[in-house]
Amino acid sequence: MSQGDILNGFTGFSKSDSGFVSAADAIRQAEREMRALRERESAENVLYGAPQQYGGAQAQSYGASQSYGSVQAQSSYVQGQQGAQASTYASYAQPQPSIPREPRSSFSREQVMRSAQPSYTDHQSAYFREQPERAAQSVQSYQSAQSYQSAQPSWGYGNQTPTWGKPKEQNVLRFATEESIEAGSPKFDPEKLYAIPDQDRRWSWIEIDLNAIRSNIHGLKSRLARGTRVLAVVKADAYGHGAVKVAKTALNSGADYLGVASIDEAIQLREAYVNAPILILCEPPDESIPLLLGYKVMPTIYTAEFAIKYAEAADAFGLRAPFHLKVNTGMNRIGVHHAEVVEFMHQVGFHRALELVGTYTHFATADCPETLDFHLQVRRFVEALNALNAAGINPGIVHAANSAAALRYPEVQFDMVRTGLTMYGYHSCPETQGLINLKPAMSVHARVTDVRQLPMSEGVSYGMQYRSMGSVKVCTVPIGYADGLRRGLSGKVDFVCGGKRFHQVGAICMDQCMFEVDLRTYGTKRRIDPQIGDEVIIVGAQGDAEVTIDEMCRILDTIPYELIVGFSHRMPKVYR
Repeated sequence: MSQGDILNGFTGFSKSDSGFVSAADAIRQAEREMRALRERESAENVLYGAPQQYGGAQAQSYGASQSYGSVQAQSSYVQGQQGAQASTYASYAQPQPSIPREPRSSFSREQVMRSAQPSYTDHQSAYFREQPERAAQSVQSYQSAQSYQSAQPSWGYGNQTPTWGKPKEQNVLRFATEESIEAGSPKFDPEKLYAIPDQDRRWSWIEIDLNAIRSNIHGLKSRLARGTRVLAVVKADAYGHGAVKVAKTALNSGADYLGVASIDEAIQLREAYVNAPILILCEPPDESIPLLLGYKVMPTIYTAEFAIKYAEAADAFGLRAPFHLKVNTGMNRIGVHHAEVVEFMHQVGFHRALELVGTYTHFATADCPETLDFHLQVRRFVEALNALNAAGINPGIVHAANSAAALRYPEVQFDMVRTGLTMYGYHSCPETQGLINLKPAMSVHARVTDVRQLPMSEGVSYGMQYRSMGSVKVCTVPIGYADGLRRGLSGKVDFVCGGKRFHQVGAICMDQCMFEVDLRTYGTKRRIDPQIGDEVIIVGAQGDAEVTIDEMCRILDTIPYELIVGFSHRMPKVYR
């Protein structure tokens, strides 16, 4: 092959210091170099501070042996200073594929004790059911052996992605230490790297005002009849505000219940030590029943099949099976038909474990000017409640009103109201604006990452739908439609910088967008000259200038729910 041959994907040759070599030789050489690197790292105890053999059948780490290339993984705990093996945690000795696997997650003592009880899952061991304390000791030792490794990146092959945790040792900064560092140079401190604030890693973030949430709940409660309970809806990560923080704030502000959309959302709250009653606002899959019972979460029920399975599972554990009955009064999404509630309860009510804690419905038009359908739903719901009472069935806690209905129609507050949008500071319809003073809890912030003055007619962003008029500065901020700033807002919305509104220009990109600052001087007009690092308000107020979610909703012809949930996808949250 001559030196003049074109190098491309079809030649099968590549260039090295010694000339051109075949692709096969280059691959073999790369494999030899990688093998040598692994052997050197194993000898020097570089990875995780423990000897590891990549190519063989065994990798050793802190007294736990795992076979990455075979079909078995075993973990043992060590007692005493001699390190004698006492027993094997056999529950984890499951067949594994012959590919590298990420470390198993750590288990808490409480999770182990729960797993030692009778279960409908197939991974529980009779040994642990009979000796729960031994199970806890075994997993505690396994956890200590794996807790450090589980916090480190997974150096797998193929399509595996490194999984990062909080660094605990200097040698986890492997990307930096792989490069040659001069003797005496400063070393990276993992704790200091981890402590860099989230909002300083990209210069875009969300701020959540918890005092606003408190104020909104207090304002709602002031309009409720005495003794009426409040269910705070914290589904969808509390509408993008952070479920755990908002749930705790709501409960401390007078809420009695929490509402979520899935068992995972409920588990997140329970694992954050939220002990209030949690209602899943739909009927979950049958497979989630053990989770409902284990985490003490109440489901919504509207099918007899689920109700019986739920009751049978609870009875096997010696537990009650509390639930709320959903009545379909006209929204026709989920629920037992309003004329069939008594028949339904006769189908399932015989079971000794089932406990009807509440009965509820949902209004489809509580936020609409027209009220005919709303009043029809109210009448159907009241008739269903009367039928239950006539049949000797106690409906429990009765609730129907969402945020709009609770404010507009006090007669449907019943025993409890469910608040979502109102708690976060937004009106669901114009009719409620004169009834309560709300404070939006969410604001969206960024910092300028680039500034440039463009000559006249120079284009900006994809499609160049905007062109400079001259004497303007175009500023870039790191927020785009992947962060919830909808592309449909391109060229139609303003941002706030230095207490003044400036027009967003050009197409909003996935991760960035731009706004324009007029540099011309006008008599009494204060001139703003943004610089890199200056704060920009995407949603919220600064000085006398403000950009609101409602303003964006009017532009996009949508509802506040959609926008505030969208802003939570990627940006970190800062609470104040």
